Amino acid sequence: MISRLVLLLVSPLLHPSEEEYGINLMFEYDVCIVGTGRVGLPLALSLIESGQKVTGVDLDENLRNSVNGGTMPFHEPGYDELVASKQLQIQPKPDDAVPNSAAVIITVGTPLHNHIETDLSQIQRVLAGLGDHFRKGQLIILRSTVAPGTTSYVKKWIERNTDFTVGKDLFLSFCPERIAEGVAYTELRSLPQICGAEDDTSRDMAGDLFANLAPEIMKTNFITAELVKLFNNISRYINFAVANQFALIADNFGANIYETRMLANHDYPRCNLAMPGFTAGTCLRKDFGMINEWSPYPDMLLSAWKMNEFTPAMLVDQLMKRTKIHDSKVAVLGFTFKQDTDDIRDSLVPKLCRYIERQLPMELRVTDHHLPDPILEPSAAEPIKNWAVSDALDGVDCVFVATNHTGYKDVLVELGKKHPEAWVADIWNV
Repeated sequence: MISRLVLLLVSPLLHPSEEEYGINLMFEYDVCIVGTGRVGLPLALSLIESGQKVTGVDLDENLRNSVNGGTMPFHEPGYDELVASKQLQIQPKPDDAVPNSAAVIITVGTPLHNHIETDLSQIQRVLAGLGDHFRKGQLIILRSTVAPGTTSYVKKWIERNTDFTVGKDLFLSFCPERIAEGVAYTELRSLPQICGAEDDTSRDMAGDLFANLAPEIMKTNFITAELVKLFNNISRYINFAVANQFALIADNFGANIYETRMLANHDYPRCNLAMPGFTAGTCLRKDFGMINEWSPYPDMLLSAWKMNEFTPAMLVDQLMKRTKIHDSKVAVLGFTFKQDTDDIRDSLVPKLCRYIERQLPMELRVTDHHLPDPILEPSAAEPIKNWAVSDALDGVDCVFVATNHTGYKDVLVELGKKHPEAWVADIWNV
C-alpha cells in the first residue's frame, strides 16, 4: 500500500487579513470553545494568555459558575491566575457566542458504545445545536479525539444542513489535542500542532490560530491528523499492556518485576519497558476501539485492551494466592485514573473495588485525598465514602495501591511499622 503525504512546516502570520483569505473575518471574539472541560478550558485560557479574545459554551452549570466566578472547576496547574482574571466567560447557549466568533473549536466527548463502536452522539448533538449559528467565513475546528472519518462526516453534515460549502464559505480542520492531564499549560506551548484539512485555506487558518501557542505547525489532511492522535494514544496503551503482561509473568515465576524492569532498561539502548499499572482515562481506555471496530479479527490492539482491563482482577487474584480477602479489612489507596489529579473518568479503580467486593471482605475502605467525600462515581449504586487515609489504614489486613498519588509511600512506610502483618498489593511500586 503506497501513499503520499506532504507535511508543510510554516511560520504562520499571527493576524490573517480579510484580503488574504477573501472573506469577512470581523467578529467580536477570536475563538469560541464549545465544551470547556479538561481539554477545552486549558486551551481557552492559554489562548487568552496569548492575546486572543475567547468565549466559551458549556451545558454544565456548576462548571460555568466556577469559571465565571474566577475559580478552576478542576485541578490543572498553571491556570488559577488566568481564570481568576475572569477574562473568560462561559455561556450556557451558543446563540450569542458562536455567531460572533471567528473560530469555533469543538471539544466535546467522543466515547465508545459498549460494543467497541464509536459513539458520535455528542458530536451530532453539538452540530445540531450549532448549525443555525454558523456564519460565512468562520473556521470550525474539531479538537476531540475522533474515529477515522469523523471530520469528513462533519463536512458532509455541514454541507447537507446549511447553505455553506466547506473550503469556500465555511472552513473546517481537525486539530488534535495531545496534552497530558496535569501538564496542559506547558504542553500547549511545547508540542507541535497538527492541522488537518482538505483545502489550503482551512489548513492555513487553523495554522494561523494555533501559531499563537504551538512552536511548530504541521499541516496534513483529515484522515492523517485523525490517525496521528489515535496512533499516539494506542502505541502508549500497547506499551503499558506489555508492561502489565510482564508483571504477571514475573509474579508467576516468583521474580520481582521492578528489579527485572530496572535491569532490562539500565543503560540498554533498545529497551524502554514501561512501569506496570492501571492503564485508564478517557483516551487510553477507549481509543483503540475507534480503529478496532473496523476489523473483524483478533489483533494486538484487542489483546492490549484485554490485558489492561484484566489488571484489576489480576491484582486481586495474585493477592489471594498469598492471603485471604474474605472477612478481612481492605483499603484501596487512590480512586482517580491518574497520579495527583482529581479526574475519575474511566478510572479502573471502581472495577478493582467490584472484584474485591466479590470476595466479601469484612470492610472495604476507599481513600483519595484529591476527591471530596462522598465520591460520586456513576457506576456505583450509591455514593462511596471517602475515608481519611489514616482511618482507612487503621487495623487494615490488605491494601491495594490503585493510584500512585504523592504521599502514599510515606503512609505505607508507617503502615509497615504499625501493622507489619498487613499485605500490600502495590502494582505502582510506591
